[in-house]
Amino acid sequence: MKIRTMKLREAHKNGENEESSFCSVLWDSTADHIVTASSADNSICIHDAVSPSNPPKFLNNHREGVTVLALSPNSTCLASGSIDHSVKLYKFPGGDFETNITRFTLPIRALAFNKSGTILAAAGDDEGIKLVNTIDGTIARVLKGHKGSITSIAFDPKNEYLASLDSIGTVIYWELQSGCTLHVLKAIAPNNASDVSAMNILAWSPDGEMLAVPGLKNDVVMYDRDTAERLFSLRGDHLKPICFLSWSPNGKYLATSGLDQQILIWDVDKKQDIDRQKFSELISCMAWKPHGNALAVIDVMGKYGVWESAVPSPLKSPTEDIPELHSKNGNGFLLLEEEEDPSASGSLSDLNEDSFGESLPKCRKRLREQGKDNDEWKEDSDDELDSIPKFESRKKPHHSKKDNLDNVKSGSRNVIANVGPKMQGSFQSGATPAKAGKRNFLCYNMLGSITTMEHDGYSHIEIDFHDTSRGPRVPAMTDYFGFTMASLSENGCAFANPCKGEKNMSTLMYRPFSTWANNSEWSMRFEGEEVRAVALGNSWVAAVTSINFLRIFTHGGLQRYIFSLDGPVVTAAGFKDELAVVMHVSPSLPSDEQMLEFRVFNIHSGTQPLRGRLPLTPGSCLTWFGFSDDGQLSSFDSKGVLRVYTNLYGGSWLPLFSVSKLCKSEENYWVVGLNKSKLFCIVCKSPESFPQCTPKPILTCLDLSFPLASSDLGADSLENEFMMYNIHLSQASLHNSIQKSIDEMAALGHDTTSLDDEAFNLETSLDRCILRLIASCCNGDKLVRATELVKLLSLDKSVRGAIKLVTALKLPNLAERFNDILEEKLLNEAVQNTVLPDIKSNCEGSTRTNNSPSSKFFTAPDISKTSDNVVAPPLNAPSSTLKRKQNEEGPAIDANGTREHITTTSNDILPPSNTLSSNFFTRKKNVERRANDTNGTKKHDETTAPGKTIEVRNSTSSKDINSVKESKSGEMKQQVCSRPSNPFAKASNNDTSSLLDSLKKMKKADS
Repeated sequence: MKIRTMKLREAHKNGENEESSFCSVLWDSTADHIVTASSADNSICIHDAVSPSNPPKFLNNHREGVTVLALSPNSTCLASGSIDHSVKLYKFPGGDFETNITRFTLPIRALAFNKSGTILAAAGDDEGIKLVNTIDGTIARVLKGHKGSITSIAFDPKNEYLASLDSIGTVIYWELQSGCTLHVLKAIAPNNASDVSAMNILAWSPDGEMLAVPGLKNDVVMYDRDTAERLFSLRGDHLKPICFLSWSPNGKYLATSGLDQQILIWDVDKKQDIDRQKFSELISCMAWKPHGNALAVIDVMGKYGVWESAVPSPLKSPTEDIPELHSKNGNGFLLLEEEEDPSASGSLSDLNEDSFGESLPKCRKRLREQGKDNDEWKEDSDDELDSIPKFESRKKPHHSKKDNLDNVKSGSRNVIANVGPKMQGSFQSGATPAKAGKRNFLCYNMLGSITTMEHDGYSHIEIDFHDTSRGPRVPAMTDYFGFTMASLSENGCAFANPCKGEKNMSTLMYRPFSTWANNSEWSMRFEGEEVRAVALGNSWVAAVTSINFLRIFTHGGLQRYIFSLDGPVVTAAGFKDELAVVMHVSPSLPSDEQMLEFRVFNIHSGTQPLRGRLPLTPGSCLTWFGFSDDGQLSSFDSKGVLRVYTNLYGGSWLPLFSVSKLCKSEENYWVVGLNKSKLFCIVCKSPESFPQCTPKPILTCLDLSFPLASSDLGADSLENEFMMYNIHLSQASLHNSIQKSIDEMAALGHDTTSLDDEAFNLETSLDRCILRLIASCCNGDKLVRATELVKLLSLDKSVRGAIKLVTALKLPNLAERFNDILEEKLLNEAVQNTVLPDIKSNCEGSTRTNNSPSSKFFTAPDISKTSDNVVAPPLNAPSSTLKRKQNEEGPAIDANGTREHITTTSNDILPPSNTLSSNFFTRKKNVERRANDTNGTKKHDETTAPGKTIEVRNSTSSKDINSVKESKSGEMKQQVCSRPSNPFAKASNNDTSSLLDSLKKMKKADS
């Protein structure tokens, strides 16, 4: 057969680089106009097909290239999709812009009108298909099921089905009336994910009996409309895969375009090609002329043309004997009157945006409400698809609306209940799927790993510890049960398997690593239920089963507790005495969001300290759940977001890591565990989601960081460091962890200096970070932000450093503000260090020994009593700074650890009771240095035991605050802060009297 060629004329330019782009071409129903578009051009061209010499009309409403066009069946409405994520509607042929009918978050790739024009289907890189009502612009339904970019959608001419094809070659049949999936045909078309200029296209035959899909052997495959069975294929002289196809109006012929730059015309009945054209570039789109014998084509460079007499003249015309399936009349938007019964043919124009809304027929609404109460939630998508009734014949008679409703009434209740997003099934954190002939992980955590490999009907299990000096050497074991999950701790390991054998029983087994008795290994069998997740703790083993039972066993095998959970389990994890369980609380939302809840049980105390909803990224599922090294509850979802539970704000999940910030789409992260600053994971190359056992995978450490917004300072790393330090300080304050350790060590008589230094170092690190942020704010002219930051500094020395910094940067006004903040800070600390709380509220058992108006005496409070009232300080004023202030300014605790008493006047203002608790992180040390006399030779050796009273004159630091002046009557006046002229100079007051000197003066005054 002789190959002909034809000339094309330019319609769109592809820019300076002349790169290939996907171009579109359409005929209108009258054959008077040809519409073209290009993904490299934001213009839509309406050409005059009758007089091609006339200049085209341009529509420039899109901001970026136009990727797809669609015309309503009566050619009164034009729709366009673009890389700018919008879908627009125009009047046709005038081209007047009507509305932005819908928007996506990614580029649009496919558009299609139903046969009446009342519904527009739109799809693209978002992996979801929107069915939009063109009458009012509402979204009738969103169809989700594809895993790749959707490149083609087509309504069945009978308006019962919708077919869709994605870039990885998967075809899905959708039922319009219910919105459910009928058939999923995976990998039947070429994978064109890497080439946006050649997209997979499918098309229904004009009579609606066959669906044409590009095949994997450079052919076209026909599938049955009802059963999706393969009927036959058209295979000829295409040397490369087919990228576009188009049916002739009568369905007798099919035009195909291939990557070999050829167009072939096929006689479908004879299954052979009857003509062909060769082009210099790839043809990306074709459209048959509605009247006559012509085919419009456009290539990837934006050049279009009309192939006249595409079907050789001796043969039947492509527009002869067209099936009578077209609409009668209408205006393109208000087309409800075109159909005798719109709902009978599957029209969705009567649906609102919510597919489960009030517009459903009453019988369907009733069944859907019943389905919500159905407890048989499916876990396997294949089971869900199998529950959809299949059609028996490709020649299915057309059913009326009444027949359809009768079928729904008599059908299974589960058919309606299964419609909608799938609920996530259960999984074991650290386990990988089994592969034939390969070793897989039963457990992988921060302690070690458990691997298994099937061989000759049984499995060989090995247990390895990452640190061989930490864990015992455990011999390999033979697995006759077929375990699929395990949990590993320092004391032992637990295994479980699904239901197996003739009795369909599941097994749980525990194997201790070291024991004083023989035969300490034990196993339990469950009949009628299956173990879904296992977890280990200090002295317990937990198993959650398919009937929502939580079973607790001791390490010796004693059955201790059995609880009923509120929903199907997802996973479980253990840490010391705590067991955390994740379960479903309701079916998934229509937006494909999982509704999960977590519960934390303390097995030792028999309490439930935590319970709440588990947040996930929308559209994701849970992939890892467990505890960090220090016992913080953590989760990781399929979108790559790590969350850690904290008690801040009454209990919140903090996002401490996001894969999106790494910008490495070719990598997947399989989480193993985490500590305070690092996430430990195994990097898997996409599309793999699980690591291989051999060779042994390498752990990757990733820094924890908040997914912060891009700051106008350009100091994202500093802001993240600032937030991390704040979280650590806040956590320590809420849990009282450092203070408890100090109390325990002090009670045992041990030195607490190291713990004091730990709290001090944490605050100094935060101050250093804040000072760097202040410098960035000053350089970026964000002075208000710098003022907010200086108020968060913990140390007085840090505030002085900030003043020096802004002075060096020649910002005198800011230095003046910083100096005011410093003075206010010093004054507040002086008041806190010199004034004791009220006797009744803070000093139990205290006695007043002198009623003289000149002075008051207080009994030294018992530390064991006052420490019970310790509360967390505010985040912006960490109270461990009192550690330094006690060594500089005021009396605190003497060398024996008893609290000294301070004399106050009756006019002194008593602070609230939590003033004493401001020293949260550190216990005040001895005051020998502060008790030296002015010559530095005499030390204060006297101590005060609880219950005794002494008279003390108050003395304060002479650096920044004037000393308290005594009146002749012995009354003490209020402290007055004098501001030095130079903010960096020391105060001129030379009062360096010690505590002992004050006692001597008081005795002389009394005598």
